[in-house]
Amino acid sequence: MHIGFLGLGNMGGPMAHNLLKAGHQLYVFDVSATAVAGLTAAGAQEATSAGAIAKAGVEVIITMLPAAAHVREVYLGDDGLLANVQPGVLLIDSSTIDPMSAREVAAAAAKNGNPMIDAPVSGGTVGAAAGTLTFIVGGSEADFQKAQPILAAMGKNIIHCGDCGNGQVAKVANNMLLGISMIGAAEAMSLGVALGMDAKVLAGVINSSSGRCWSSEIYNPFPGVVENSPASRGYSGGFGTDLMLKDLGLASEAAKQVRQPVILGALAQQLYQAFSMQGNGMLDFSAIIKLYRQEN
Repeated sequence: MHIGFLGLGNMGGPMAHNLLKAGHQLYVFDVSATAVAGLTAAGAQEATSAGAIAKAGVEVIITMLPAAAHVREVYLGDDGLLANVQPGVLLIDSSTIDPMSAREVAAAAAKNGNPMIDAPVSGGTVGAAAGTLTFIVGGSEADFQKAQPILAAMGKNIIHCGDCGNGQVAKVANNMLLGISMIGAAEAMSLGVALGMDAKVLAGVINSSSGRCWSSEIYNPFPGVVENSPASRGYSGGFGTDLMLKDLGLASEAAKQVRQPVILGALAQQLYQAFSMQGNGMLDFSAIIKLYRQEN
């Protein structure tokens, strides 16, 4: 299949490579010449702009962009995708943005005659490279079925969440809960250790009791508790604090639009904001435990 791919960063680059490995013909664009060169060396064809990809005769276009402003520009700009793409071309946006923006762009695509789904991902850079991402999809059932074989070349789990924008809803709700639960695990582990408990023993109790959660069992923030977790390698790799902060901001903004209280989500956002401002934005988000252990 002929596929256009825009956004070849830490996530988009490996995703595009997996499409090539699956035998698809790729036309790629990114503002980074180095990122484009890595894909063209692997067999992709370079496009000079978003509009050029839309004119390349592709059957599907996938975008993986940093923020809603970039999505709007790429899709709705004067020389963007919708200004140049042929009706009927399937559009897949795997960026993580707010649900309202996703729905607005999808509505514009529909008026242009283009089916569109939002398909944000979970699994991080490791999952992107391994082709084991989870795609959280919003869109019609027909468009979901059409996209599924393409997404399967990049991911292991593909979940249909309902209409356009619902993929983003599920993503921001899940990540808000993740940010909150990580703070809870950090607080509990710090308290127990400060009171003289061995960290591994405490984690074992929590994970066989009612406090058990993903943040305590799989991704425990205390160093040395879970082998090969970011906490056990200096909080390197994983899901960055600034990325978590971004997603908490999206959840907060979406909540404002529907007047839905997110009290713990707002508090989590403030804690991660303070932690990032201390120069920790590139550390894995589980490093939030440093606030409780008073570490630099």
